[in-house]
Amino acid sequence: MKKMMKNLVVLLGFVAVLSLYPFTEIQAKNTDTIKPGIYAQDISLEGMNAEEAKAAIQAYVDALSPIEIVLLAADNNEVTCTAGDFGVSWSNPEIVQEASTLGRQGNIVQRYKALKDLEHENKVYPIELDFDITAINTILAEQCAKYDREAVDMSLVRKDGVFSTVAGKEGYFLDVETSIDTICEYLTDEWKRTACNIPLDITVVEPRGTEEELSKVGDVLGTFTTSYTTSGVSRSANVTNGCNLIDGTIVYPGDEFSTYEAVSPFSQSNGYYMAGSYLNGKVVDSLGGGICQVSTTLYNVVLLSELEVTQRYNHSMIVSYVKPSEDAAIAESSGKDLKFINNTEYPIYIEGSTTNKHITFTIYGVETRPEGRTVEYVSEVLEVMNPTGEAIYTDASQPIGYVSVTGAHIGYKARLWKVVKENGTEVSREIVNTSSYKMVPKSAVVGIATADPNAYNEIMAAIGTNSIDHVRNVAAILISGQTGVQPDTDASVAQ
Repeated sequence: MKKMMKNLVVLLGFVAVLSLYPFTEIQAKNTDTIKPGIYAQDISLEGMNAEEAKAAIQAYVDALSPIEIVLLAADNNEVTCTAGDFGVSWSNPEIVQEASTLGRQGNIVQRYKALKDLEHENKVYPIELDFDITAINTILAEQCAKYDREAVDMSLVRKDGVFSTVAGKEGYFLDVETSIDTICEYLTDEWKRTACNIPLDITVVEPRGTEEELSKVGDVLGTFTTSYTTSGVSRSANVTNGCNLIDGTIVYPGDEFSTYEAVSPFSQSNGYYMAGSYLNGKVVDSLGGGICQVSTTLYNVVLLSELEVTQRYNHSMIVSYVKPSEDAAIAESSGKDLKFINNTEYPIYIEGSTTNKHITFTIYGVETRPEGRTVEYVSEVLEVMNPTGEAIYTDASQPIGYVSVTGAHIGYKARLWKVVKENGTEVSREIVNTSSYKMVPKSAVVGIATADPNAYNEIMAAIGTNSIDHVRNVAAILISGQTGVQPDTDASVAQ
């Protein structure tokens, strides 16, 4: 009985309260517009319907697009962007639904309480933002990463037989992935939605080498020379150019040196000329012809210095300036390269020079091999394949009378031995490489272009004999008395 009386008292009290806050007022305020005291960020949404509130908030977000955001890239470089460039967008549109139903949902007591709360304190919904990670990544990769700089290690120069050091330069590297996180976290958590600067995540790479370390470099680890006295002007120029591109190179411990990367590209702008080179068992003119003599000379000094050779290819046909298996070819078309690793504990310095049509490479470093220990390399021919017959090829683009002859090439199979001696006594012998060289018969390219059917039949009959000398004789007779016909030629030795 007492409990029933208590409930009745509470009910009467609630009715009394409602009498002070007329039901018509609550009902009047229970419209489909947003109640007073409701905000999105600093935007009052009072009296707006849901669509109007969405439009107001979107206008606020759109107004953020032109705000400048400066990205601080490597070496104090600045990249100016806008929030719009980062794809700024509104990420929590659900607040409009919440705002529009606040004070209008639930029973009369709940609605009453919500409205009374708004009279004492505003309800403020945060406008949360989102950004386009793909757009940020593109800006970083295309506009910021261009300020990255490779570190330049301390190096050496050798002049008049004396080494001197050259200071290095620190490098900069933009960490794109962590910089994306940095930008997004700042803009979503800390940004005041005004112009700002954002430092990017830059890794500083210190140059390698010290005065003390490089001052120890000075011992000759190996030196090797080859001759190109029979080469023409263009091939000689290519050998000199390739040598100069390698001269002065420092290779730090553990680093791999690529000859191809050092001497390429094979272009006129990089100092190369057209000269003979090997291609598919033939001698052809190409930019950089003769560059393989550079790599071959370097290969032999690398062997003498006992550095670790990681990639080496022999030529398709034998060369004349070193013994079989002592050569090293490089070719862009077939991916051939000469690579080696500095497997010593100190930097090495590669010196290259060309004098009187001789190319010499010398490798300097710190000699750690025992005194009295010597190394030499011995070429062993396993098989000789002498060329037989002759090969004749026709060229309809050249006139009758044109005969270009390429000499025969003996085929070889060979291997190279490394022989180590201590105080003159052999202590080890191991195979370094095994190489095979094509046998190629003497060949000729013969022009057959003519308007005279009789001349054409005669030159073709001569070609059918498969005798280059006979073809030459017939061609000479056919062009007797004619002018403007290109004379026959002999292709020079390539590579």
